[in-house]
Formats: sequence, structure tokens, C-alpha cells
Amino acid sequence: MKRFVKILIIALVIFSLFVLPLQAAGTIKIGGIFPITGPVATFGISCANGAKMAVEEANAKGGVLGSKIELIIEDDQYKLEEAANAARKLIERDKVVAIVGGVTSSEALTIGPIAQSSKVVLVTGTATNPKVTQVGDFIFRVCFLDDFQGEVMANFAYKNLKAKTAAVLTAVTSDYSKGLADAFKKKFTAIGGKIVADESYSEGDTDFRAQLTKIKALKPDFVFVPGYYSDVAPILNQARELGITVPFGGGDGWDSPELLKQAAKAAEGCFYSNHFTPDAKDLLVQTFVKNYTKKYGMAPDALAALKYDAMKFLLEGIKKAGSADPVKIKEALASMKTFRGVTGSMTFDANRNPIKSAFILQIKDGKVVYYTTVKP
Repeated sequence: MKRFVKILIIALVIFSLFVLPLQAAGTIKIGGIFPITGPVATFGISCANGAKMAVEEANAKGGVLGSKIELIIEDDQYKLEEAANAARKLIERDKVVAIVGGVTSSEALTIGPIAQSSKVVLVTGTATNPKVTQVGDFIFRVCFLDDFQGEVMANFAYKNLKAKTAAVLTAVTSDYSKGLADAFKKKFTAIGGKIVADESYSEGDTDFRAQLTKIKALKPDFVFVPGYYSDVAPILNQARELGITVPFGGGDGWDSPELLKQAAKAAEGCFYSNHFTPDAKDLLVQTFVKNYTKKYGMAPDALAALKYDAMKFLLEGIKKAGSADPVKIKEALASMKTFRGVTGSMTFDANRNPIKSAFILQIKDGKVVYYTTVKP
């Protein structure tokens, strides 16, 4: 009997040491947190599409480290409480080794501390607020920051559009909007421009006429609205109704086909900064655009491209680590000083932020077209 018990114990030890790890090695679980429903749903859908496509391409080539990648997607509905719940669920119940998500800066700043305290890597492709990676060394991103984006638009308005005065309309409930507005105002005044109006609103507001009436009275040469498309569209419509004809501009939060649908002619002649243009002639970009369009029936926007790059960057880190251990993945990603993605070639600073070019896009004849590139 004793001999049987010893044999049983030995068998269980062998099973736990060798068999279970082999079973676990069958898949590497990665979480995705995106606002697939809610006010910025087009952001979430594009991000999910980009991430899924990167995973499917990797699995078609045999996966990573001989294991298939399993992408577990959660919809946070653009609600911070849901984003936090999704992060905890993915980490504690699903046992993911990393998360690709945090579409907006507010979402990333909610998910980040949970990932950091759990020692699970978070790679965001789209959260541009500088504070995101300051949360800790498990947080990475492949998008440029609001500081750079705000400066790009300030320089563009002053030098290219010859605007000497500007008005700013900021969403005070958004970390993204506030960060971008601050960067724009600081740079615009530093190069000789004057901010004649500094107005605000809350995300989800529907009537912006009071703020726009004040702006109209001060006759700015340019109006900067660093918001998300769901707010920007009614702002543009109401501005044109009030007779404001000067160019409006913004950041990557404008990037959605819904903006063109909802604002239509009111968006004509406006400009915004972005991370990606499908018009780039680079073979890597054109291959991505072709494959994405074939798969989803539409050309990719910047959100899709960024999350595709974020997932590719993460998978490269896992491959470089030679392990699915989150700490080793973190160390491998930190050692990657360069990365070439469909949103451009990038290097990384000490805070795990990329240094990369930005694109200025124009809304012309009802379409978004490439205008110019701004290098860092």
C-alpha cells in the first residue's frame, strides 16, 4: 500500500512538472479591452479588428514559441468602471500574460495601475496622454504623445495656415482632450500666436452654441477642438450654422468615418493630426491596407493600424523573451529600441514611449486626404 502511495505521489509530481506545462503551452492568452459599444464604438471596433488580424496572421504562421495565441476581448463600453472590471477579469480569471488595450487615455489610466500592480504587460496603441506610461514599467505604447501632437497642430496652424490667433474648445472630462489642449496652447503662444478664447464642455454635451457664440465674437483665425468624433461632429455643425467659417482642427480623436457622416459639409476644409494614412506608398502599409480591406470590407483607419502595431510589437516581445512569463516579456519589450510597423518606424525613449512621425490630414471633397508629414 505504501509503495502504491509513493508511486502515486511520484506520478502526480511528474504530471504537475511536465504534463501540465505542456498543456498550458498550447496557447498563450492575451487580453484585449476595447469600447466596442458606447459613444466611441467605431474606435473600439477598429481596434479589435486590428488586434484580431495581427493574431490571426501570427497563428497562421504557427503562433509564437510554438504556441497559438488566444485573444480574449472584453467590451468596456467606454465606461471606466467596466474597463477596470475587464482588466481584473482578464488577469485573475483568464490568466492572460498581457493586455492590448486602453483605447482612450482615460481607459488606459484606469487599466494601467491594475496591470502594473499585477505585473502584467499593458501595450496601448492609442492612449496619447503622457501620464499613461508613467504608471509603471509594465506599461508600453506605440502611439506618439499629446505633447508632440499638440505641438504639431500649433505649428501647422501658425506656419502653414498663417493663423495668428486661435480659439480652443476642450472637453474637461477627458484626460486626452485636456492634455492635447494644454500642449497646443503652450506651443502656439510660444511661437508668437495668441489664444483669444479658451472654452470648455463635457463629453456627451449636445449644445455648444454658447461657447461657439463667444468664439465667433472674438474672430479667431483657427479653432482647435481636441475631442473625440462623437462630440466634434455636432460642434462643427453648430459652428457652421452660427456662421463661423475659419478652419477647425484637432487630433487623432477625429479619426472616424462617423465624423464625415455626421458633420458632412461642416467638416470640409478642416485638418487633424494622425498616426497613419492608408495613402502611404510603403509596401508594408499597402499590404496591410489590402489585407485589412479584403477581410473587413473597408480601409483601415488609424485605430485599426495602431492596435495592429501594438499586437505585433507585443508578439515580437514574447518571441524575443523566449517565454510567456510576463516579467520576461516586459524585459524583452524594454530592450527593443526600434520597431517598424504600419504606422511608421519608431524608436523608444526611457519611458517606453515611441518617437515617430505624425501625419496631417485634410477633409476635402467629403474625404480624408493626406496633407503633409511632420517628423519628430
